[in-house]
Amino acid sequence: MGFDYGLSSFIAFRDREACERVRAIPRGRLTEHANTDFRIALVDDPGEFYTRFAADLVDRVRAARDEGRPLVAILPVGPMPQYEIAARMINAERLSLRHLHTFNMDEYANEEGVTAPISWPGSFQRAMFEGFFGLVDAELRPPEEQIHFPTSDAIADYSARIEALGGADVCYGGIGWSGHIAFWEPQLGAEFGGDLEAWKRAGARLVELHPMTVMQNALHSFGSDWSWVPPKANTIGPREVLGAKHRSFWLDGDLGGGLSWQRFIARLVAHGPVSEFVPGSVLQTVRTDYTVLGSVADDVTVDMS
Repeated sequence: MGFDYGLSSFIAFRDREACERVRAIPRGRLTEHANTDFRIALVDDPGEFYTRFAADLVDRVRAARDEGRPLVAILPVGPMPQYEIAARMINAERLSLRHLHTFNMDEYANEEGVTAPISWPGSFQRAMFEGFFGLVDAELRPPEEQIHFPTSDAIADYSARIEALGGADVCYGGIGWSGHIAFWEPQLGAEFGGDLEAWKRAGARLVELHPMTVMQNALHSFGSDWSWVPPKANTIGPREVLGAKHRSFWLDGDLGGGLSWQRFIARLVAHGPVSEFVPGSVLQTVRTDYTVLGSVADDVTVDMS
């Protein structure tokens, strides 16, 4: 006997048929895509996954140095093993980062839009200095004025700062449970009245976090305590992601024990319709490397055991 029901009202993307179609994509077909510039890869071993992520960043830093040019990189925070690996590579090679300009994707904010200080344990600024920059030998680090965060003081001209440097050379990131890129959430799509091109031009701003984002970040960063997750964040917009010369996205949403919160959204972003209500889906339209941890790529199934 069948069972019919609608999607929960807080979900912005309402195409039930598209959800059913992508849910059925087996692991063996996940890397297939009509756009050959949207390159999907599976990496089964977590150690190899994070080493590849680190090497991608280090290789770009080295190439820019050898070519005598700056490197402008948009960086995410989340699970961060790749940064520690990258720091070890940089130190071992004595690779200077003096030409590196970084712009973090986002920073938490309170209900008034005031961003978290670096002293707060959940701050992305703190995570980056403790988990990456602080691990790089002092003489190799980029100048602090070249390390940018979308704080309350910086958000008004954050997009302009990136553009003043010629746009990002590379935008790294992941995909949120809601389908967000950075903290650009799906409910924001309603503000653009169906005008996808206007949505693509939207830049950095303060946003309300989606319920799925609060729960996701509670799981992986706040000991499952959703009351600890701030309600808002400053974030880059689609303009910065699409304006980068290259995009490198890494999906590692593994919970252990054969569980992953990311299996369905990885498929919807990569193989569903391009929609402002699934922000990451826009990556399908541009040159992007989309690397998926093997456990995330496993089939989407019902398991009531």
